[in-house]
Amino acid sequence: MAPMVFHKDLVSVTSTGDPVLNLRVTGQAVMGTAVFCLLAGAVYTMNDLVDVEADRVHPVKRSRPIASGAVPEGIARTFAVALVAVALALAYFKINWMFTLVALLYFTENVAYSFKLKKVAFLDVGLIAFGFVLRVYAGGLATDTKVSWYMLACTALLALFLGFGKRRHELEGEHAGKQRAALEAYSKKSLTGALALTGLATAATYFAYTLDKDTETFFQSNKLWLTAPFTVFGIVRFLFLVSGRGGRGQKSESPTQEMLTDVPFVLNLVLWVVVVLAIVYRLRPG
Repeated sequence: MAPMVFHKDLVSVTSTGDPVLNLRVTGQAVMGTAVFCLLAGAVYTMNDLVDVEADRVHPVKRSRPIASGAVPEGIARTFAVALVAVALALAYFKINWMFTLVALLYFTENVAYSFKLKKVAFLDVGLIAFGFVLRVYAGGLATDTKVSWYMLACTALLALFLGFGKRRHELEGEHAGKQRAALEAYSKKSLTGALALTGLATAATYFAYTLDKDTETFFQSNKLWLTAPFTVFGIVRFLFLVSGRGGRGQKSESPTQEMLTDVPFVLNLVLWVVVVLAIVYRLRPG
């Protein structure tokens, strides 16, 4: 079920405000995360079934359970269907019908992506970004919390940035054309431009978000802009990893996976969290 990617589903609860002070919100947030974890498991299983032949020529992906033959394809299909059924049942009976619709839209989008649309350059990354936006929006629905447009924009831009970074990394691979059909339509120049554009847009949008009056009201602080340098460093560090100069280069499956074990990146992330908490709980005006 690709446990290394479940950190992505945590974005479905990033819009919950201050759940520590509200047990109901915490419970709904946990339930919402569980639903998207189950759907993500189904999506990745389904995607591995579709990509089984391409994965077998990939230096890292060929060791995946389905590609290696450790898990029969029939069992994998049954497993994916069961995950979807359980996820949608939890969404409908334990959360609400609007959340269920968004979860179903997320799954439908991923089905279309896996079977057809991931072969279309740039649209493939756009759909991945849209999936992250749906996760964040669903988090708001699950916890009855308003999600700001800045948060949705930051999510979309950051997902595009990371997605283009992954494609740039894959383009350097030895079997790039066999790994992903859409890579044939990409070029280093186009991806470098896309990375620069989305990286700058992400940093600018995040900075604007920290200065927004609604953000100040929500966090009860006007000091959130102090976290912007950490965001810029994270973007620059990711570009460094994409270039293959982060240590392992093409030996890692993706730069997004490598950044989670990159000491400077993780340290920067920890510092960002510490500063945010300090601002929210210690540096409130008045």
